[in-house]
Amino acid sequence: MNHFLFVTESHSHIIGGSSTYLWKIKSSKLELEIASNSDMSLTALDISLEGSQSPHDIKHFVPRRYQVKVFEVAKRKNIIAVLETGSGKTMIAVMLIKHIADQHIIKSIGHKKLIIFMAPTVHLVIQQYEVIKKSTTLEVGVYYGAKGVDDWSPEYWEVEVNTHNIMVMTPQILLDALRNAFLKIEMICLMVFDECHRATGNHPYTKIMKEFHHKSGDKPKIFGMTASPVIKKGVSSATDCEDQISQLESILDSQVYTVEDRTEIEEHVPSAVQICKFYDPTWLISVDLKAKMEALWSKFDASIMSKLQGPEKSEYEDINDKIKMLRKRLSNDYMKILYCLDDLGIVCAYEAVKVCLENAPDVKEECTFYRESSLQCRYFLDEVLNMISEFLQKGYILHTDLESDYIKAQKVGYISPKLHELLQIFHSFERDRQVLCLIFVERIVTAKVMQRYVKKLPCLSNFTASYLTGSTTSVDALAPKLQKEILESFYSGKVNLLFATDVVEEGIHVQNCSCVIRFDLPKTVRSYVQSRGRARKNDSQYIIMLERDNKKQRDHLFDIIRSEYSMTDTSRNRDPDGCNLRACNFEDANAYYVEATGASITPDSSVSLIYRYCEKLPGDRYFIPRPTFHFRLFEGLHQCEITLPPNAAFQTLVGPMSRNGHSSKQLVCLEACKILHQMGALDDHLLPLVEVPLDNEVIVKSKELSAGAGTTKRKELHGMTCIRALSGTWGEKVDGASFEAYKFEFSCNVDETYSGFVLLVEMKLDDDVGNTEVDLYLIAKMVKAYVSSCGKVHLSADQIKEAMCFQEFFFNGLFGRLFLGSEAKGTERKFLLQTEIKSLWCSSYSYLLLPTEASDSSNKKSWNIDWMGICSCANVVEFLRKHYSNGLENFKGGRGNILLSRTGSSMTDCKAENLVQFANSSIDVNDLGDMVVLAIHTGRIYSVIEVVSSISAESPLEENADTASSDYTYVEYFKTTYGIVLKYPRHPLLRLKQSHNAHNLLVDQGVSSPDGLVQEKQQAHVHMPPEILVSIDVRVDVLKSFYLLPSLMCRLESLMLASQIRKEINGQSSNFYISSSLILEALTTLRCCENFSLERLELLGDSVLKYAVSSYLFLKYPEKHEGQLTARRTRAICNSNLHKLGTKNKLQGYIRDGAFEPRRWAAPGQLSRFPDPCQCGVDTLEVPLDSRFQTEKAVKVGKFCDKGHRWMNSKTIADCVEALIGAYYVGGGLFAALHLMKWLSIDSETGPSFADEAITRASLRSYNPKTNELANLELKLSYEFAVKGLLHEAITHASQQKLGASYCYQRLEFLGDSVLDLLTTQHLYRSHTDIDPGVWTDLRSAAVSNENFAQAAIRQNLHLHLQHCSGLLRSHITEYERLLTEAEHSTSSVEDIKCPKALGDMVESIAGAILIDTKLNLDEVWRVFKPILSPIVTPSSLQLHPLRKLSELCDSLGYFVKETCTKDDTLVNVELSLQLEDVLLVGNGFDRSRKAAKHKAARQVLKALEKSIERREHYSDMDSDHCSNLTDEDFSEPMNHGKQNMTTIQSSSESKTIDPTQSNDCSNEVLSHNIATPVIGPIDTKKGEPRKSLFDLCKKLQWPMPAFTTTEQKSRTPIEFGEGSEKRIGFSSFQSKISLHIPNSCTIVCTGDPRADKKTSMDSAVVSMLHELQRRRKLVILQS
Repeated sequence: MNHFLFVTESHSHIIGGSSTYLWKIKSSKLELEIASNSDMSLTALDISLEGSQSPHDIKHFVPRRYQVKVFEVAKRKNIIAVLETGSGKTMIAVMLIKHIADQHIIKSIGHKKLIIFMAPTVHLVIQQYEVIKKSTTLEVGVYYGAKGVDDWSPEYWEVEVNTHNIMVMTPQILLDALRNAFLKIEMICLMVFDECHRATGNHPYTKIMKEFHHKSGDKPKIFGMTASPVIKKGVSSATDCEDQISQLESILDSQVYTVEDRTEIEEHVPSAVQICKFYDPTWLISVDLKAKMEALWSKFDASIMSKLQGPEKSEYEDINDKIKMLRKRLSNDYMKILYCLDDLGIVCAYEAVKVCLENAPDVKEECTFYRESSLQCRYFLDEVLNMISEFLQKGYILHTDLESDYIKAQKVGYISPKLHELLQIFHSFERDRQVLCLIFVERIVTAKVMQRYVKKLPCLSNFTASYLTGSTTSVDALAPKLQKEILESFYSGKVNLLFATDVVEEGIHVQNCSCVIRFDLPKTVRSYVQSRGRARKNDSQYIIMLERDNKKQRDHLFDIIRSEYSMTDTSRNRDPDGCNLRACNFEDANAYYVEATGASITPDSSVSLIYRYCEKLPGDRYFIPRPTFHFRLFEGLHQCEITLPPNAAFQTLVGPMSRNGHSSKQLVCLEACKILHQMGALDDHLLPLVEVPLDNEVIVKSKELSAGAGTTKRKELHGMTCIRALSGTWGEKVDGASFEAYKFEFSCNVDETYSGFVLLVEMKLDDDVGNTEVDLYLIAKMVKAYVSSCGKVHLSADQIKEAMCFQEFFFNGLFGRLFLGSEAKGTERKFLLQTEIKSLWCSSYSYLLLPTEASDSSNKKSWNIDWMGICSCANVVEFLRKHYSNGLENFKGGRGNILLSRTGSSMTDCKAENLVQFANSSIDVNDLGDMVVLAIHTGRIYSVIEVVSSISAESPLEENADTASSDYTYVEYFKTTYGIVLKYPRHPLLRLKQSHNAHNLLVDQGVSSPDGLVQEKQQAHVHMPPEILVSIDVRVDVLKSFYLLPSLMCRLESLMLASQIRKEINGQSSNFYISSSLILEALTTLRCCENFSLERLELLGDSVLKYAVSSYLFLKYPEKHEGQLTARRTRAICNSNLHKLGTKNKLQGYIRDGAFEPRRWAAPGQLSRFPDPCQCGVDTLEVPLDSRFQTEKAVKVGKFCDKGHRWMNSKTIADCVEALIGAYYVGGGLFAALHLMKWLSIDSETGPSFADEAITRASLRSYNPKTNELANLELKLSYEFAVKGLLHEAITHASQQKLGASYCYQRLEFLGDSVLDLLTTQHLYRSHTDIDPGVWTDLRSAAVSNENFAQAAIRQNLHLHLQHCSGLLRSHITEYERLLTEAEHSTSSVEDIKCPKALGDMVESIAGAILIDTKLNLDEVWRVFKPILSPIVTPSSLQLHPLRKLSELCDSLGYFVKETCTKDDTLVNVELSLQLEDVLLVGNGFDRSRKAAKHKAARQVLKALEKSIERREHYSDMDSDHCSNLTDEDFSEPMNHGKQNMTTIQSSSESKTIDPTQSNDCSNEVLSHNIATPVIGPIDTKKGEPRKSLFDLCKKLQWPMPAFTTTEQKSRTPIEFGEGSEKRIGFSSFQSKISLHIPNSCTIVCTGDPRADKKTSMDSAVVSMLHELQRRRKLVILQS
């Protein structure tokens, strides 16, 4: 190897290699001498390198001397640090950031100061952000376009500024933020420019400096970083270099600074060994192939051109534009293939053709005309592919015999000499398994094709290749997410050959990159320096590939090397103190400033703003809103006219004269931006207006919307509103009180009598509350309660006292406890009513319920309170008080021997045959029928059925008393259990009917027998000696009526609340009447389990609200386009806003959101037996609207505490608002609904007079329809327009802009959408009153869908009148019409046929036009549209989405559907699998979108599932023997599996009897689909958790849901369940059995332990099942 040394002043270089170059400096000229051989070295001194500072070392960063020197200079002044790549410029910036932060951020007082760090690419931004974040303790934010920064609001920017100290971003983000006045230049204390050499021309770096920095009086500090301060291709001379550097300094207001002493840098910064690899020129082997390809391309190009210029030319501009793009694409593909053929060879050209075919656009949904042309392009590529295939030897494969094989491939032209040389380089890497090689290419297609080719080479299989491009508009470009993944793979070494364009030239740090290859020469000195800097590893190589004997390439490289030398020399020799900055020349542009914010716009930025504004306008696939420009030339000056889309704030504007066309375009855009801002279309930040209503807007009166409000995920704690009608102070009056009386009468549908009652309240109830009917559902019968007003009633003080005593006695005796305390619990036994207890009464909830005397059926109007029964009850209370006084010597229930004496008896001889001795009297045996009695030992109330003369107290206790001995008598039982010694043990016992808890009678819960008839539950009777009973002189029908009162009062209280809110809403208005029952329906959720709920009214109210707000907005804002109107409507009717308005008006307190719980209900005077003390942390009844009482955690919704606090879904409040609107619309029409909206602060006032202005505007529009166009359409509509302009607007598509139309149907579509929504919903509401709310929702969705309207347009031939300028739209309408006709004739489904949205939009806009033309006459609109939309969907004709139907069917059958989604190129494959008992159903769907693919897969699975169900139903009709032997042979796809095994397993607490000889045990079976044995955590025994664990397991493994069977055992003695804190006592035990079928394996049945309630018993069975699954090795349960 020869070495040549040349010296120039202080620079010494050693040049070496197998062939060498010699550089000599003569008279400032660098000459090059060429030697022989093939390699040359361009390396600097070959020294041992210690590596560079890595971002991974930043925690232990110690600055080097040169870094400290640069840092010290940067502290004093603005500098541009020119240092080699890898020298640690970022760490210098970090040092400066810390220094500036300490001065301006940490110690600053007053205004917030920011540090801005900019990098030109997203990759660099993310990389630098990570470094800075790890290096400082300051808050660092990162910003780039993909984060959606362009759409951030001023409020969002304010949050970012307040929460961050350092902002790392791309320069365009900062430029936009400054222009929009989200940031101010004065807020910035330091700006860091990474790769600052880009600050030239129109780069954002330049614009930031010229537009803001240089004009500011408070300039921030500047720190620039670059390795090459020259941006041009090179420098022609030292002067040119000086000029370029001076210009950069001038723009950045900084001085270039570099380190003169290179020793330390050379010691620490890796310097790649620079090598040139030469390749031979390409042989002209493929000349014939190229000629054939050119001829073929000319042929196809001419064919496409004929469609642009010949007679076939389309009349539609959009189609012609697409054809032009297609022709351009064909030319691009052809050039790509030619380029690959010349540069890479035939094999890579073949790959390039395949790449082009893969990128070919999908034209399935395009018009026929365009589809034909597109197929021409595909045919061209197919023919080229076949053509190239013929040139390739059949079956030719590159083998591992590298030299001979590659040379052979090169000779025949399969690979180019250039590619051959590259492959040789790759093979030289085989020694180094850890190589990371970066190959720079000029074109994306080169990178893509080469990586595909390398992947196919067996001899390079040890390498992993990939390619990386920027996010360009090229079809071959990669998405940002994929770019990031590929870079991370390269960093980690998973990819070791990375073909890349210049996207990774700058700044990307790959510490272990050992080789950089310039497959294509760098074009500029910057590219040369930056790409070389990517080789970061010690002893790395920088290889440049040159064509042998190519002087042009050699000279180009020489110029670059000379430029680098000149650039470096100039930078080092500049005098930092003696060099004065050149003044930055910038034009004082004709900018527009917004005084309110400081936002600005220049002619340069105005064009992009106009396009951005147009992008925000409403459009569709047939019309993309864009501005159009027309240029005129007058005497050498240019003038531009701009035309905006028809839905813009204005349409046309002519700009000022200018010296050239480009400038005239900028100036007219600037003027347009000024006008748009003045019209309000651009906000004060000069951005397209985002519709956020102002505080003074009447649409929404609230200032802000709560985050998460109105969603089901958010739960809120709310109180319950007090019922004002039930409040009263009558209990405090000493001289009696007057009451409003309301009589309760009961009528049963079977022969049973119930006593009447009277409700006494202090306030008068509304008529529809005080006179109503309520259905009460008992088992096997129904009682209708009639409530009627009876006028006023006056009670004396004594009567009130007796009435209160009666109410206290019976409500506590039946539904509560008369005796408190228990010896078993260690508390003293007390009689609840021993003294008058005022605490049981409350003035806010105070009424009396008293029985009435048995009325004469001939005179139903007469009624009297049953004072005899009430007095009798008072006497019994006095009797009990007397015997429970004096230290409770009597009836205390202790273990002493207590003798019961006769008191209150009129007889003294107990031996009389016809007398029965009670505790308080002796009564004739013939008078005992249906007598009401009280047991003194329990305080429970019974009714007497009969005297059982065959049994006495000396008889053995009845068998169901759970006793161990049959000799155990009643005498012994009462003495042992209660300490009561019976005085008359030989007297006959009484058979008594037990009292029971109240039930929810508002829900029909009849128990059906197998034959379909309703069965009554078996009555519970007891036997008891009469001497421990107290007789009560109250009729038994009074007792029966008491069980009706809780449910009846619950309904009445709900109606009172409904009436109460009605008064608040209506105020003084009496123009409409809304029944309280209708309002109650609107306030009742499904959770109440009643036969009515708010669902139907909610859907109707949603439509009414949508219509009212839409019509109001349409008429109030004639200048707003459809998108702005939609945004305002959305904010007005969204759930979050409705929630806000509902809570503001305290609606939450009126909502009924839980089923009636009779056990929790308590009448005035009653002590609740099941209290739920408030633990909500709220002292008041009303819960504050505070985040403390909001949660997203799982809470029990609908259950209230003793203060009435309950958790509620946030969405429920919004639903009730809509339902109330629906109720008012049903009850009082649109006028009443508008009144309610006004009360809610939703201003939606409309009326006929409001339409006059819209009619006037439409009448002034100029239009020129075709002859009879409108008349024919009116004939089809059966309606003649008074204002023809409305109809013409309604049928004009936005694409008509190309023909000069200044309006379109979009605004009318906005209005008509809500009109048809309301009218259709109203029709369905009235037509289907008895269907499930879910079905009703589906009906509405189907009826108002765009697809339904489009079909109506085709049926009525309305589509023929649509005015548009889109060939694609015409093609789609024609195709849609054809498909509908075919589907109609073949009776096939039309749900898969996609309609052109414009058809449905036109139908809606016509409806809106008729509404305005009739001055908001909804009835007339429906008269016109009902026949158009007929037949309207019905439950029988409703077709559900297959996926929805499959999901509902699986839920009902207990199956789970598993989804697997994969993507292959442009198609998405969705696989849905459904595991039945022993058959796996699989459906596959392929489509471009996941939704459509899932739809197709669901259709397949649904069809198979329905067939399976049909087979089961068929076999279920056969005899049981055949059914039990059913196997998979009965299915279309039989599966081989063992016979199903049924094994019964007891719970762990019982002995498990499993037959070990059973041959069909499934313990060794393999799980379905070869799934590994699942693992679950320790079993959580908390209620519901075991079931959840099993259900999750079934879902994961696709096992059918388990089935439960629960049996109940009743006991007369208490049963203890559980231990410790979970110990419970009850009189019923539940035991559950669980059956789980494992597909293709067996069925396992387990039984759980007895538990106190049904759900806990099911959990016990599940625990047993989980342990059994573990025993059978089908499950692993981790230990805690």
